[in-house]
Amino acid sequence: MEKIKTLRGFRDISGEELEKFRRIEAVVRKYLQLLNFTEIELPILEKTELFVRSIGDTTDIVEKEMFTFRDIGGDSLTMRPEATAGMVRAYLQAGMYATERVSKLFTIGPMFRHEKPQKGRFREFRQIDVEVFGIDDPLIDAELLWMIHVILKELRVNNYEIEVNSVGCPGCRESFRKVLVEYFVGKKEMLCDDCVRRLDRNPLRIFDCKNSECIEVSVGSPLLFEYLCGDCRHHFDEFQGHVDSFGFPVKINKRLVRGLDYYTRTVFEVTSNDLGAQKAFMAGGRYDNLVEAMGGPKTPGTGFAIGVERLALITMREQVLTVPTYFFAYLGERAKTYLIPFIKSFVEAGLSLNYSYDGRSLKSQMRYADSRNADFVFILGDDEVDKGIIILRNMKTKVQYELLLDPSTLPREAVKLSVE
Repeated sequence: MEKIKTLRGFRDISGEELEKFRRIEAVVRKYLQLLNFTEIELPILEKTELFVRSIGDTTDIVEKEMFTFRDIGGDSLTMRPEATAGMVRAYLQAGMYATERVSKLFTIGPMFRHEKPQKGRFREFRQIDVEVFGIDDPLIDAELLWMIHVILKELRVNNYEIEVNSVGCPGCRESFRKVLVEYFVGKKEMLCDDCVRRLDRNPLRIFDCKNSECIEVSVGSPLLFEYLCGDCRHHFDEFQGHVDSFGFPVKINKRLVRGLDYYTRTVFEVTSNDLGAQKAFMAGGRYDNLVEAMGGPKTPGTGFAIGVERLALITMREQVLTVPTYFFAYLGERAKTYLIPFIKSFVEAGLSLNYSYDGRSLKSQMRYADSRNADFVFILGDDEVDKGIIILRNMKTKVQYELLLDPSTLPREAVKLSVE
Protein backbone atom coordinates (compact mmCIF):
# COMPACT_ATOMS: atom_id res chain seq x y z
CA MET A 1 0.00 0.00 0.00
CA GLU A 2 1.34 3.43 -0.99
CA LYS A 3 2.35 5.64 1.93
CA ILE A 4 0.42 8.87 2.43
CA LYS A 5 2.67 11.94 2.15
CA THR A 6 2.20 15.63 2.83
CA LEU A 7 0.56 17.79 0.18
CA ARG A 8 2.81 19.77 -2.15
CA GLY A 9 3.90 22.97 -0.41
CA PHE A 10 2.98 21.59 3.03
CA ARG A 11 5.54 19.95 5.30
CA ASP A 12 6.56 18.77 8.74
CA ILE A 13 8.91 21.05 10.67
CA SER A 14 11.38 19.76 13.25
CA GLY A 15 14.96 19.84 14.43
CA GLU A 16 17.17 22.90 13.91
CA GLU A 17 14.57 24.71 11.79
CA LEU A 18 11.93 24.40 14.51
CA GLU A 19 14.49 25.60 17.08
CA LYS A 20 15.06 28.70 14.93
CA PHE A 21 11.29 29.28 14.65
CA ARG A 22 10.94 29.21 18.43
CA ARG A 23 13.90 31.54 18.88
CA ILE A 24 12.61 34.03 16.30
CA GLU A 25 9.19 34.06 17.95
CA ALA A 26 10.71 34.48 21.43
CA VAL A 27 12.87 37.45 20.35
CA VAL A 28 9.96 39.12 18.51
CA ARG A 29 7.62 38.62 21.48
CA LYS A 30 10.24 40.12 23.79
CA TYR A 31 10.40 43.44 21.91
CA LEU A 32 6.71 43.61 21.08
CA GLN A 33 5.85 43.26 24.75
CA LEU A 34 8.44 45.91 25.67
CA LEU A 35 6.69 48.25 23.22
CA ASN A 36 3.25 47.46 24.69
CA PHE A 37 1.80 45.20 21.99
CA THR A 38 -0.92 42.70 22.86
CA GLU A 39 -1.02 39.22 21.32
CA ILE A 40 -4.20 38.00 19.65
CA GLU A 41 -5.04 34.68 17.96
CA LEU A 42 -7.11 34.80 14.79
CA PRO A 43 -9.14 31.99 13.16
CA ILE A 44 -7.59 30.25 10.18
CA LEU A 45 -10.90 30.27 8.27
CA GLU A 46 -12.66 33.51 7.36
CA LYS A 47 -15.39 34.51 4.95
CA THR A 48 -13.94 34.92 1.46
CA GLU A 49 -15.52 38.38 1.23
CA LEU A 50 -13.14 39.63 3.95
CA PHE A 51 -10.10 39.13 1.73
CA VAL A 52 -11.75 40.24 -1.51
CA ARG A 53 -12.82 43.55 0.07
CA SER A 54 -9.54 44.24 1.88
CA ILE A 55 -6.78 42.81 -0.33
CA GLY A 56 -8.46 43.73 -3.61
CA ASP A 57 -10.00 41.57 -6.33
CA THR A 58 -7.27 42.52 -8.84
CA THR A 59 -4.41 41.17 -6.72
CA ASP A 60 -2.63 37.89 -7.47
CA ILE A 61 -3.58 36.63 -4.01
CA VAL A 62 -7.32 36.91 -4.63
CA GLU A 63 -7.20 36.00 -8.32
CA LYS A 64 -4.90 32.99 -8.12
CA GLU A 65 -3.58 32.01 -4.70
CA MET A 66 -6.37 31.65 -2.12
CA PHE A 67 -7.53 28.27 -0.79
CA THR A 68 -11.26 28.89 -1.14
CA PHE A 69 -14.16 26.42 -0.85
CA ARG A 70 -17.85 26.28 0.01
CA ASP A 71 -18.89 24.73 3.29
CA ILE A 72 -21.86 22.45 3.84
CA GLY A 73 -24.11 25.50 4.24
CA GLY A 74 -23.01 27.00 0.93
CA ASP A 75 -20.89 29.83 2.37
CA SER A 76 -17.63 30.69 0.62
CA LEU A 77 -14.74 30.31 3.07
CA THR A 78 -11.03 30.96 2.65
CA MET A 79 -7.98 29.82 4.59
CA ARG A 80 -6.29 33.07 5.53
CA PRO A 81 -3.64 34.13 2.98
CA GLU A 82 -2.48 37.06 5.19
CA ALA A 83 -3.34 38.46 8.60
CA THR A 84 -4.04 42.20 8.27
CA ALA A 85 -7.60 41.69 7.00
CA GLY A 86 -8.38 39.41 9.95
CA MET A 87 -6.80 41.89 12.35
CA VAL A 88 -9.03 44.68 11.06
CA ARG A 89 -12.10 42.43 11.35
CA ALA A 90 -11.15 41.53 14.94
CA TYR A 91 -10.48 45.20 15.76
CA LEU A 92 -13.95 46.16 14.51
CA GLN A 93 -15.80 43.12 15.85
CA ALA A 94 -14.43 43.68 19.37
CA GLY A 95 -15.19 47.42 19.18
CA MET A 96 -11.62 48.34 20.12
CA TYR A 97 -11.97 51.66 18.30
CA ALA A 98 -14.57 52.71 20.88
CA THR A 99 -12.60 51.68 23.98
CA GLU A 100 -8.94 52.23 23.06
CA ARG A 101 -7.24 55.36 21.84
CA VAL A 102 -4.51 53.24 20.23
CA SER A 103 -4.53 49.49 19.60
CA LYS A 104 -1.19 47.71 19.16
CA LEU A 105 -1.69 44.05 18.26
CA PHE A 106 0.30 41.08 16.96
CA THR A 107 -0.45 37.50 15.98
CA ILE A 108 1.65 34.47 15.10
CA GLY A 109 0.45 31.54 13.03
CA PRO A 110 0.14 29.77 9.67
CA MET A 111 -1.05 31.43 6.44
CA PHE A 112 -1.99 29.69 3.20
CA ARG A 113 -1.40 30.59 -0.46
CA HIS A 114 -1.65 28.31 -3.48
CA GLU A 115 1.57 29.49 -5.14
CA LYS A 116 4.59 27.70 -6.58
CA PRO A 117 6.76 26.38 -3.72
CA GLN A 118 10.34 27.66 -3.81
CA LYS A 119 13.22 28.40 -1.45
CA GLY A 120 11.73 29.50 1.86
CA ARG A 121 8.23 29.84 0.36
CA PHE A 122 5.55 27.22 0.90
CA ARG A 123 1.78 26.93 0.52
CA GLU A 124 1.47 26.75 4.28
CA PHE A 125 3.85 29.27 5.83
CA ARG A 126 4.28 30.82 9.26
CA GLN A 127 3.96 34.54 9.70
CA ILE A 128 4.32 37.07 12.50
CA ASP A 129 1.93 39.95 11.91
CA VAL A 130 2.18 43.29 13.73
CA GLU A 131 -0.49 46.03 13.46
CA VAL A 132 -1.09 49.46 15.01
CA PHE A 133 -4.48 51.21 14.83
CA GLY A 134 -5.14 54.84 15.69
CA ILE A 135 -1.84 56.64 14.98
CA ASP A 136 -1.37 58.76 11.86
CA ASP A 137 1.98 60.23 12.97
CA PRO A 138 4.82 58.85 10.78
CA LEU A 139 6.77 58.40 14.02
CA ILE A 140 5.09 55.00 14.46
CA ASP A 141 6.22 53.90 10.98
CA ALA A 142 9.83 54.72 11.90
CA GLU A 143 9.43 53.07 15.31
CA LEU A 144 8.28 49.80 13.74
CA LEU A 145 11.27 49.79 11.40
CA TRP A 146 13.61 50.51 14.30
CA MET A 147 12.11 47.57 16.19
CA ILE A 148 12.79 45.36 13.16
CA HIS A 149 16.39 46.61 13.15
CA VAL A 150 16.76 45.71 16.86
CA ILE A 151 15.16 42.27 16.40
CA LEU A 152 17.47 41.40 13.51
CA LYS A 153 20.48 42.56 15.50
CA GLU A 154 19.60 40.20 18.36
CA LEU A 155 19.03 37.35 15.87
CA ARG A 156 22.47 38.12 14.41
CA VAL A 157 21.14 38.74 10.91
CA ASN A 158 23.70 41.04 9.31
CA ASN A 159 23.20 40.97 5.54
CA TYR A 160 19.90 42.79 5.06
CA GLU A 161 18.54 46.08 3.74
CA ILE A 162 15.41 48.05 4.64
CA GLU A 163 13.88 49.54 1.47
CA VAL A 164 11.24 52.27 1.85
CA ASN A 165 8.95 54.26 -0.41
CA SER A 166 5.70 56.22 -0.38
CA VAL A 167 2.77 55.08 -2.53
CA GLY A 168 0.83 58.22 -1.64
CA CYS A 169 -2.92 58.48 -1.13
CA PRO A 170 -5.80 57.70 -3.52
CA GLY A 171 -5.62 61.28 -4.82
CA CYS A 172 -1.91 60.93 -5.72
CA ARG A 173 -2.50 57.62 -7.41
CA GLU A 174 -5.42 58.83 -9.50
CA SER A 175 -3.38 61.64 -11.08
CA PHE A 176 -0.43 59.29 -11.58
CA ARG A 177 -2.57 56.53 -13.09
CA LYS A 178 -3.20 58.47 -16.32
CA VAL A 179 0.52 59.09 -16.86
CA LEU A 180 1.36 55.47 -16.09
CA VAL A 181 -1.25 53.99 -18.43
CA GLU A 182 -0.06 56.25 -21.23
CA TYR A 183 3.51 54.96 -20.75
CA PHE A 184 2.63 51.25 -20.68
CA VAL A 185 0.09 51.37 -23.53
CA GLY A 186 2.95 52.16 -25.88
CA LYS A 187 4.77 49.01 -24.69
CA LYS A 188 1.74 46.76 -24.31
CA GLU A 189 3.10 44.03 -26.59
CA MET A 190 6.07 43.55 -24.23
CA LEU A 191 3.93 42.93 -21.15
CA CYS A 192 2.81 39.52 -19.89
CA ASP A 193 -0.90 38.64 -20.09
CA ASP A 194 -1.41 39.39 -16.41
CA CYS A 195 0.08 42.88 -16.75
CA VAL A 196 -2.03 43.60 -19.84
CA ARG A 197 -5.08 42.97 -17.65
CA ARG A 198 -3.55 45.03 -14.84
CA LEU A 199 -3.12 47.92 -17.24
CA ASP A 200 -6.89 48.32 -17.43
CA ARG A 201 -7.78 47.47 -13.84
CA ASN A 202 -4.82 48.38 -11.62
CA PRO A 203 -1.70 49.57 -13.49
CA LEU A 204 0.34 50.05 -10.28
CA ARG A 205 0.32 46.28 -9.93
CA ILE A 206 2.68 46.05 -12.94
CA PHE A 207 5.51 47.23 -10.67
CA ASP A 208 4.98 44.13 -8.53
CA CYS A 209 5.28 41.68 -11.45
CA LYS A 210 8.19 39.21 -11.29
CA ASN A 211 8.26 38.58 -15.07
CA SER A 212 11.71 39.63 -16.36
CA GLU A 213 10.33 41.40 -19.46
CA CYS A 214 7.79 43.36 -17.41
CA ILE A 215 10.53 44.37 -14.97
CA GLU A 216 12.64 45.59 -17.90
CA VAL A 217 9.73 47.60 -19.32
CA SER A 218 9.06 49.14 -15.90
CA VAL A 219 12.63 50.43 -15.51
CA GLY A 220 11.97 53.51 -17.63
CA SER A 221 8.45 54.24 -16.39
CA PRO A 222 7.34 57.37 -14.52
CA LEU A 223 7.48 57.13 -10.71
CA LEU A 224 4.56 57.63 -8.35
CA PHE A 225 6.99 59.20 -5.87
CA GLU A 226 7.37 62.19 -8.22
CA TYR A 227 3.58 62.73 -8.20
CA LEU A 228 3.02 62.78 -4.44
CA CYS A 229 0.73 65.50 -3.16
CA GLY A 230 2.04 68.02 -0.62
CA ASP A 231 0.60 66.19 2.40
CA CYS A 232 2.03 62.81 1.37
CA ARG A 233 5.45 64.28 0.63
CA HIS A 234 5.47 66.05 4.02
CA HIS A 235 4.49 62.76 5.70
CA PHE A 236 7.39 60.95 4.03
CA ASP A 237 9.87 63.71 4.92
CA GLU A 238 8.80 63.52 8.57
CA PHE A 239 9.15 59.74 8.45
CA GLN A 240 12.71 60.06 7.17
CA GLY A 241 13.53 62.53 9.95
CA HIS A 242 12.33 60.06 12.59
CA VAL A 243 14.36 57.25 10.99
CA ASP A 244 17.46 59.44 11.22
CA SER A 245 16.72 60.10 14.89
CA PHE A 246 16.48 56.37 15.63
CA GLY A 247 19.82 55.97 13.88
CA PHE A 248 19.53 53.04 11.49
CA PRO A 249 20.01 52.96 7.70
CA VAL A 250 17.23 52.68 5.09
CA LYS A 251 17.32 52.78 1.30
CA ILE A 252 14.72 54.76 -0.67
CA ASN A 253 13.42 52.57 -3.49
CA LYS A 254 11.04 54.71 -5.56
CA ARG A 255 9.85 51.66 -7.51
CA LEU A 256 8.79 49.73 -4.44
CA VAL A 257 5.08 48.88 -4.28
CA ARG A 258 3.27 46.30 -2.21
CA GLY A 259 1.13 43.51 -3.65
CA LEU A 260 -2.02 44.52 -1.74
CA ASP A 261 -4.46 47.29 -2.61
CA TYR A 262 -4.93 48.72 0.87
CA TYR A 263 -1.51 50.37 1.30
CA THR A 264 -1.16 54.16 1.51
CA ARG A 265 1.89 56.38 1.99
CA THR A 266 4.76 54.55 3.74
CA VAL A 267 5.60 51.08 2.42
CA PHE A 268 8.71 49.01 3.02
CA GLU A 269 10.42 45.68 2.47
CA VAL A 270 13.32 44.09 4.34
CA THR A 271 15.47 42.10 1.92
CA SER A 272 18.58 39.94 1.98
CA ASN A 273 20.77 38.91 -0.94
CA ASP A 274 21.35 35.63 0.90
CA LEU A 275 17.82 34.57 -0.12
CA GLY A 276 18.31 34.73 -3.89
CA ALA A 277 15.97 36.40 -6.39
CA GLN A 278 12.93 36.39 -4.07
CA LYS A 279 14.84 38.24 -1.37
CA ALA A 280 12.14 39.90 0.77
CA PHE A 281 11.48 38.32 4.17
CA MET A 282 9.59 41.17 5.91
CA ALA A 283 7.25 43.75 4.45
CA GLY A 284 4.56 46.19 5.44
CA GLY A 285 3.37 49.75 5.43
CA ARG A 286 0.55 52.14 6.19
CA TYR A 287 -3.15 51.56 5.37
CA ASP A 288 -5.06 54.64 6.51
CA ASN A 289 -8.28 53.85 4.61
CA LEU A 290 -8.69 50.12 5.26
CA VAL A 291 -10.62 50.24 8.54
CA GLU A 292 -13.15 52.66 7.03
CA ALA A 293 -13.41 50.53 3.87
CA MET A 294 -14.24 47.53 6.10
CA GLY A 295 -17.18 49.36 7.67
CA GLY A 296 -15.48 51.02 10.64
CA PRO A 297 -14.76 54.65 11.52
CA LYS A 298 -11.92 56.48 9.79
CA THR A 299 -8.87 55.05 11.54
CA PRO A 300 -5.22 55.19 10.47
CA GLY A 301 -3.30 51.95 10.53
CA THR A 302 0.19 50.63 9.90
CA GLY A 303 1.99 47.34 10.33
CA PHE A 304 4.19 44.63 8.89
CA ALA A 305 4.57 40.87 8.54
CA ILE A 306 7.57 38.60 9.03
CA GLY A 307 7.97 35.47 6.90
CA VAL A 308 9.32 33.10 9.55
CA GLU A 309 10.59 30.44 7.11
CA ARG A 310 12.49 33.06 5.12
CA LEU A 311 13.95 34.70 8.21
CA ALA A 312 14.99 31.30 9.62
CA LEU A 313 17.13 30.71 6.51
CA ILE A 314 19.36 33.67 7.37
CA THR A 315 19.24 33.43 11.17
CA MET A 316 22.31 32.08 12.93
CA ARG A 317 21.68 29.07 15.14
CA GLU A 318 21.69 30.13 18.79
CA GLN A 319 24.82 29.27 20.71
CA VAL A 320 23.66 27.67 23.93
CA LEU A 321 25.62 26.33 26.87
CA THR A 322 25.70 22.54 26.84
CA VAL A 323 23.83 21.18 29.84
CA PRO A 324 24.57 17.53 30.75
CA THR A 325 21.73 15.07 30.33
CA TYR A 326 21.02 12.30 32.81
CA PHE A 327 19.35 8.88 32.73
CA PHE A 328 17.92 6.90 35.65
CA ALA A 329 18.34 3.12 35.28
CA TYR A 330 16.57 1.17 38.04
CA LEU A 331 16.32 -2.54 38.78
CA GLY A 332 13.42 -3.88 40.87
CA GLU A 333 10.35 -2.44 42.52
CA ARG A 334 12.23 -0.96 45.50
CA ALA A 335 14.44 1.06 43.17
CA LYS A 336 11.44 2.15 41.08
CA THR A 337 9.93 3.90 44.12
CA TYR A 338 12.70 6.51 43.70
CA LEU A 339 11.65 7.33 40.11
CA ILE A 340 9.05 9.97 40.99
CA PRO A 341 11.24 11.76 43.57
CA PHE A 342 14.05 11.77 40.99
CA ILE A 343 11.82 13.22 38.27
CA LYS A 344 10.60 15.97 40.57
CA SER A 345 14.01 16.99 41.90
CA PHE A 346 15.69 17.08 38.47
CA VAL A 347 12.92 19.03 36.76
CA GLU A 348 12.81 21.52 39.64
CA ALA A 349 16.60 21.94 39.22
CA GLY A 350 16.14 22.62 35.49
CA LEU A 351 17.92 19.42 34.42
CA SER A 352 16.92 16.77 31.89
CA LEU A 353 16.39 13.28 33.32
CA ASN A 354 15.37 10.46 31.02
CA TYR A 355 14.26 7.00 32.12
CA SER A 356 12.60 3.79 30.98
CA TYR A 357 9.02 3.09 32.04
CA ASP A 358 9.29 -0.69 31.75
CA GLY A 359 12.43 -1.22 33.92
CA ARG A 360 14.01 -3.86 31.70
CA SER A 361 17.47 -5.40 32.24
CA LEU A 362 20.35 -3.10 33.08
CA LYS A 363 21.97 -3.86 29.72
CA SER A 364 18.79 -2.90 27.89
CA GLN A 365 18.42 0.32 29.88
CA MET A 366 22.05 1.27 29.27
CA ARG A 367 21.57 0.77 25.52
CA TYR A 368 18.48 2.97 25.68
CA ALA A 369 20.38 5.64 27.65
CA ASP A 370 23.09 5.58 24.99
CA SER A 371 20.50 5.98 22.22
CA ARG A 372 19.15 9.04 24.05
CA ASN A 373 22.67 10.53 24.15
CA ALA A 374 22.73 10.61 27.96
CA ASP A 375 25.94 12.05 29.40
CA PHE A 376 25.49 10.37 32.80
CA VAL A 377 23.50 7.36 34.01
CA PHE A 378 22.28 6.79 37.57
CA ILE A 379 22.17 3.06 38.41
CA LEU A 380 20.04 1.87 41.31
CA GLY A 381 19.30 -1.72 42.34
CA ASP A 382 18.56 -3.61 45.55
CA ASP A 383 22.21 -3.66 46.67
CA GLU A 384 22.50 0.13 46.30
CA VAL A 385 19.19 0.70 48.11
CA ASP A 386 20.42 -1.47 51.02
CA LYS A 387 23.65 0.58 51.22
CA GLY A 388 21.85 3.93 50.85
CA ILE A 389 23.90 4.84 47.77
CA ILE A 390 23.42 5.29 44.01
CA ILE A 391 25.98 4.82 41.25
CA LEU A 392 26.58 7.64 38.75
CA ARG A 393 28.30 6.49 35.55
CA ASN A 394 29.99 8.90 33.11
CA MET A 395 29.02 7.51 29.69
CA LYS A 396 32.05 9.04 27.95
CA THR A 397 34.88 8.25 30.39
CA LYS A 398 33.17 5.15 31.90
CA VAL A 399 34.19 6.43 35.37
CA GLN A 400 31.68 5.58 38.11
CA TYR A 401 30.94 7.43 41.36
CA GLU A 402 29.05 6.40 44.49
CA LEU A 403 26.69 9.11 45.77
CA LEU A 404 24.36 9.34 48.75
CA LEU A 405 20.87 8.12 47.82
CA ASP A 406 19.08 11.43 48.46
CA PRO A 407 16.89 12.69 45.54
CA SER A 408 16.90 16.24 46.94
CA THR A 409 20.71 16.62 46.75
CA LEU A 410 21.55 14.40 43.76
CA PRO A 411 20.99 17.07 41.03
CA ARG A 412 23.49 19.38 42.73
CA GLU A 413 26.05 16.60 43.29
CA ALA A 414 25.67 15.36 39.70
CA VAL A 415 26.33 18.82 38.27
CA LYS A 416 29.48 19.17 40.44
CA LEU A 417 30.87 15.92 39.05
CA SER A 418 29.93 16.80 35.47
CA VAL A 419 32.09 19.96 35.47
CA GLU A 420 35.15 18.37 37.08
